[in-house]
Amino acid sequence: MQIKPRERLIVALDLSSVEAAQAMVTRLADAVSFYKIGYQLAFAGGLPYMRTLIDGGKKVFLDLKLHDIGNTVTQGVKSVAGLGASFLTVHAYPPTMQAAVEAREGNLRILAVTVLTSFDDADLKAAGYAVTVPELVARRAAQARDLGVDGVVCSPEEAAKVRGIVGDKLCLVTPGIRPAGADAGDQKRVATPAAAIAAGADYLVVGRPVIAAPDPKAAAEAIVEEISRAS
Repeated sequence: MQIKPRERLIVALDLSSVEAAQAMVTRLADAVSFYKIGYQLAFAGGLPYMRTLIDGGKKVFLDLKLHDIGNTVTQGVKSVAGLGASFLTVHAYPPTMQAAVEAREGNLRILAVTVLTSFDDADLKAAGYAVTVPELVARRAAQARDLGVDGVVCSPEEAAKVRGIVGDKLCLVTPGIRPAGADAGDQKRVATPAAAIAAGADYLVVGRPVIAAPDPKAAAEAIVEEISRAS
């Protein structure tokens, strides 16, 4: 199914209160239809706030990166399904992915996080991995595909390779998106919106380049326009 350019932009509401999040949503108005809620907002009232967004016609990506024993993941996924989220992230470890896939209900789609965009090969080595980032991402993408996960989260740098592994069966969600000239911040594997779309990404997650912009709505609209041209 063809995704409209505006629906391919997911704005990360990385804010510390529901009031700040609602003020940002109000400023963005109809420029954005899909929002991500991560730890920062989730633990500051963001879970109940999801219903406000959904009732207002928005879609919500709940980025909690679940990873625990199978039963705990199962029960957590079932609880999230009842909240009305469209996407939920879990870490791309096979038992975790399997438990999440078996527990998903309704319209909830499970996304497997391969390797965080703030990591590079040196970070993996320090964590005890004897593989490079591209190798680990490829391995986890193949496992996600085989286990029936709905989508994969990877950096734009690996998107083309991951698309080759999963084909059209899974959606690709890419954080680490930075418009040309934007500060990379704490991200190490980044790309422009156009480059991510060209690499095969379905959805782009953008936080600070939108919510920290002097005119967030204009920043979001510029990204949507870039997505439209690259699609």
